[in-house]
Amino acid sequence: MRPILHKIKPAGGLSSLLHIGFRLAIPLIVFILIRLEFTIWLPILVVMLSKWRIFAVRPRFWPTIIRANSVDIMVGVATVIFMVSSESIGYQTLWAVMYGVWLVYIKPLSSILMVSFQAGIGQLYGLTALFLFWSAGPLFGLVLISGLICYLSARHFFDSFSEPYARMLAYIWGYFGAAITWVLGHMLVVYPREDGIIAQPTIFIIAIGFSLAAIYYLEHFDKLSQMIRRQLLFLCGAIVTILVLSLFYEGANLIIG
Repeated sequence: MRPILHKIKPAGGLSSLLHIGFRLAIPLIVFILIRLEFTIWLPILVVMLSKWRIFAVRPRFWPTIIRANSVDIMVGVATVIFMVSSESIGYQTLWAVMYGVWLVYIKPLSSILMVSFQAGIGQLYGLTALFLFWSAGPLFGLVLISGLICYLSARHFFDSFSEPYARMLAYIWGYFGAAITWVLGHMLVVYPREDGIIAQPTIFIIAIGFSLAAIYYLEHFDKLSQMIRRQLLFLCGAIVTILVLSLFYEGANLIIG
């Protein structure tokens, strides 16, 4: 049985316009608070308060609805971190606009393709923001949170297919993400080299996750040919090989230096 989803379409006309206006007000308020240089926790609080409807139902439904809204929460919190980390008002405006597009256009869509796309965005945003904001934090915390991000993203992905083993597969992917973070977190490498934005564990997880998700999606609709499978696996293998070689290169430089 699929979990209760948060995507409820509002009525048309004035009600629809008000609903869109309320969604667009969230990135605007976040943008203003960041420009006024308030503490980062205040715009994050705004993002969390925008999900007040989660708690408008009986408490026994909270875990299911929170999980269904987890990708949206990850994108919102990550956007705040990206905006705070950006020194230019232009980049902050761009992040606010992208968040508005997410809230108004991407998040309400419920097709399997778009829900899969949402899961990918949530995982990318979540992992990138984690290493951008807390790369100097304890490794145990990075492992725990990265595993949680991967689990929630995978659960969002598999639930759209009504996968009977969604929980088990999501746990496996969460464990994989945590394991990758544990291995690579001992010598964290970010790209680009100066003022890096994307950490190497993020690229590993996203590259492998994209390949596996694409194979699963195409297989589900009987569109996976042997050639496409090989191309996806080759692309994934090439990216992982380059990253492993760069990791050895960084390690050798560290030893020599």
